[in-house]
Amino acid sequence: MTFIEEFDGFLFDLDGVVYAGQGAIDGAPESITALRDAGRPVGFVTNNASRSEADVAAHLRELGVPAEESTVFGSARTAMSLLDDRAEKGARVFVVGSPSLADLVTDAGFTVVGLDAMEAGEGCDVVVQGFSPETGWRHLAAASYAIEAGADWIATNMDATIPRAEGIAPGNGSLVEGVRRATGRDPVVAGKPEPAIFHRAAKALGCSRPLVVGDRLDTDIAGGRASGFASALVLTGIDSRESAEAASADQRPDFVIGSLRDLVNGEASSFSLDAR
Repeated sequence: MTFIEEFDGFLFDLDGVVYAGQGAIDGAPESITALRDAGRPVGFVTNNASRSEADVAAHLRELGVPAEESTVFGSARTAMSLLDDRAEKGARVFVVGSPSLADLVTDAGFTVVGLDAMEAGEGCDVVVQGFSPETGWRHLAAASYAIEAGADWIATNMDATIPRAEGIAPGNGSLVEGVRRATGRDPVVAGKPEPAIFHRAAKALGCSRPLVVGDRLDTDIAGGRASGFASALVLTGIDSRESAEAASADQRPDFVIGSLRDLVNGEASSFSLDAR
């Protein structure tokens, strides 16, 4: 049995695994295509809430990665499930994030409150915070004031950094941390490492023993372990073999791979943390 035959599906992170910035990581499209050609279900589990799942799938196809909207599982849609559980339909929601996140909130039956309305004192019932490169101090301040006044707070993810083509940049978690420090409150988190997003993906793909593949110990690997799934750290993004070896038990991967090519070509023993 080859390594990939040990699993009935694969759940890939995106940033730092499949692409960095707008470009594909070398060998990633071909490796994912090979898995699909071998009959293995492939899903993409991402904390990026700045784009819709349809937009993410379209971008992947542009990079040569076989993907459909139904195989992309984003933290934004998982956040909508939390919003449904925690607020009445029609509740007023201030969205710190992208237009696509605001569209999801509207489509879910809630009323989006804009920044100008917040600054005019209209207030909101819930703050939903996701990443957008357009987020500024005014958005964070308005969110902080609302949370201090009693609004509920949902964060799509807590990724402190994101890998870009130019280097490592602040992620949504860094912006959430600013609001947390200002308010002394903690958000309810929708994305990785919470297991809900992994279970949603595995159920949709019909997998019971998928391999979670990611570049971050604190989100991808921790989330895989929390979900009861095997995990592999890929060394094309944030974390290193050294950090994996030093990780706590809840963030320790089952395997380490240099790239997605190794996933397709290697044997399980090649990826063991104990292998040298």
